[in-house]
Amino acid sequence: MSSNPVAETVASLMPKARAELSELVAFKSVADFDQFPRSESEGAARWVADALRAEGFEDVALLDTPDGTQSVYGHLPGSEGARTVLLYAHYDVQPPLDEAAWTTPPFELTERDGRWYGRGAADCKGGLIMHLLALRALKANGGVPVHVKVIAEGSEEMGTGGLERYAEEHPDLLAADTIVIGDAGNFRVGLPTVTSTLRGMTALRVQIDTLEGNLHSGQFGGAAPDALGALIRVLDSLRAEDGSTTVDGLTGESSWEGLQYEEAQFRKDAKVLDGVELLGSGTVADRIWARPAVTVLGIDCPPVVGATPSVQASARALLNLRVPPGVDAAEATKLLQAHLENHTPWGARVRIEQIGQGQPFRADTSSPAYQAMADAMAVAYPDQEMQYAGQGGSIPLCNTLAALYPNAEILLIGLSEPEAQIHAVNESVSPQELERMSVAEALFLRNYAAS
Repeated sequence: MSSNPVAETVASLMPKARAELSELVAFKSVADFDQFPRSESEGAARWVADALRAEGFEDVALLDTPDGTQSVYGHLPGSEGARTVLLYAHYDVQPPLDEAAWTTPPFELTERDGRWYGRGAADCKGGLIMHLLALRALKANGGVPVHVKVIAEGSEEMGTGGLERYAEEHPDLLAADTIVIGDAGNFRVGLPTVTSTLRGMTALRVQIDTLEGNLHSGQFGGAAPDALGALIRVLDSLRAEDGSTTVDGLTGESSWEGLQYEEAQFRKDAKVLDGVELLGSGTVADRIWARPAVTVLGIDCPPVVGATPSVQASARALLNLRVPPGVDAAEATKLLQAHLENHTPWGARVRIEQIGQGQPFRADTSSPAYQAMADAMAVAYPDQEMQYAGQGGSIPLCNTLAALYPNAEILLIGLSEPEAQIHAVNESVSPQELERMSVAEALFLRNYAAS
């Protein structure tokens, strides 16, 4: 790869890329403004806007989206008659979770064992840096051969749909011939991969009430209905004996055709403890890319430390349901709501609130853009052939863009390979992956312009 001028340019820019990623990671840009200052997200948005202006982008704007966050837009004109490519990433990040569990501070980019650690380093601030590196490499080697639009979202992790609604209200803004979503990742380090499917999602908050107030468990326990116990029964109904997801009316037997995920590798990537079984049946790829999966994200209940001998009057949980392509997320939401209501025991009162939803996505891998990317990745990753994989996560914007621009080709690439541990403590990015994927994106833009 080093003999390619584009690759040589990217390699020379890596020190600058690290410095910029360090600046971006320092913003605590979590789009939960009840827990994190809005000023942190606004600061990150301004950083992105300034970076686009420095690269010659025009019409750079901070877009106030309907969910109260900001997305950053810019347009880099190409030659007359050139195609238009939209580059997407998001600057908002997941909360750091248990900061004490991080080996180094989550909002301080730190190099360790050949990787750069920090919240958002891979998901997805690193994706923004990848786009900038690719464009800089092209500008240094003959220019950018296409019109480029960049959109950097500010609330992707929250799933509140601000950018989707803004795009629907301004349908011309993000129009493009091809869209590159920089929020996925290779199947493993060194194996170039495009993500061809995404599971959709729905998030529900369920609350169960049984009493006007807590009661002494010695005086009333055994007859008084326990809300926490009722909630546990409800949550248990969402799992079969083998751990697979069971939502009444929702099918879960689809199979994945394509790149497979060996169980031993999955156990290693997921850090499954020795002796603990994986959930469900079928191949690992079936389970994580082609079938629904429910996860209990949190439960409000008394902590063990300080708990009193009480029958609980109320309890609530936050649930996340992932659904594969072919399943309508809105219909899945209705089925999950009905399941929770039907499985609530003892006549307990149940309240369900939907707090997020996104449709699944399937790309057209037969398009010319995919061939242009395959050729680019063959150069960026010598002796490797581009692979197609699914992703269990959701990027709701993909479906919005596919509906708005049905003729646009959509490719999903990025830096979130398994070692990145996105959404977990000690998230990191491989600088080698950042370098190679930036080369791949630059060469893709050149290949696509000539195709």
